[in-house]
Amino acid sequence: MRPKNFLTTIALTLVLCIPRPASPAESLQKIRIGFPSLAFSYMPFYAAQEKGLLKKAGLEAEYIQMRTGIQPQAVINGNINFFPSVSTALSAAVSGLPLVVVLNLYNGTPWILVTNKEINKPQDLIGKKLAISGILTSPHYFMLAGLRKWEIPEKDVAFISTGGTASSFAALASNQVAGAVLSPPFDDKAVSLGFKKFMFLGDLVDIPYVGLITSLAEVKNNRDRVQKTIAAIMDGVSWLRANRSESAKMIADKFRVTAGEAERTHETMVSMFSKDGRLNLKVARGYMEVLRQERPVPQDIDPQKFLDFSMLPAGR
Repeated sequence: MRPKNFLTTIALTLVLCIPRPASPAESLQKIRIGFPSLAFSYMPFYAAQEKGLLKKAGLEAEYIQMRTGIQPQAVINGNINFFPSVSTALSAAVSGLPLVVVLNLYNGTPWILVTNKEINKPQDLIGKKLAISGILTSPHYFMLAGLRKWEIPEKDVAFISTGGTASSFAALASNQVAGAVLSPPFDDKAVSLGFKKFMFLGDLVDIPYVGLITSLAEVKNNRDRVQKTIAAIMDGVSWLRANRSESAKMIADKFRVTAGEAERTHETMVSMFSKDGRLNLKVARGYMEVLRQERPVPQDIDPQKFLDFSMLPAGR
């Protein structure tokens, strides 16, 4: 072999042996998150996706629509990695599913009963249909608390399970029900259609709202991925806080509401954001009492065993 050809062969061999840098798409870790429907409470997730915060954290996220009730088992089965309902997670964890809450996004809940104009007093609800996201979901528990406050037996109203807040709004707007338990911006949107805000329910009982839930196996086997997801969602919260006008526009476009309705929704959302991403233990323990109304829950059970905030970003 001639010297020139020999050197060329060596050069080509060396080039082929050099490891090829992974492309950005190849380096992203894939995650799947389940959501029941479009809701303003998931805005940190939407912002994290649409503003590239998840990709910046090295994640490629797929958002999957599925009913809240099947999300816990879907996480355990590995169909999804995360879901957002803290109350659903704690309820499932008490029943024995190996789930853990790793992030709490809100302090407080915004649920409100919106009705048609024929409902003027609580007793007018008797014999009527009321839309909720699902049985044993937060809207259901809050509505039950309202009925107890008004001393109306649960059997005297008919609950219609819609699968999500957007669907509850649709049921109300189409006059399939006399009332619906809604959150912003659907409450204001309903008012613009001639319905009325009958009563705020969010302060009647201690029920946690929205955060990030995964399985114990995910934390054990993919702790880095869980940490990245938490950080990206919290970056979404920071973006929503810092970009009021753009956030309101995102809300208006996504929920097809007016600029004023979007502004009010943004204001409500920001006022409820958790400062540190942790769930108040008083709320968690209060929720145990809510669960005891429907099934046996040991008095000595400590909800703290279902919480793991050790992966929250430092300094937050």
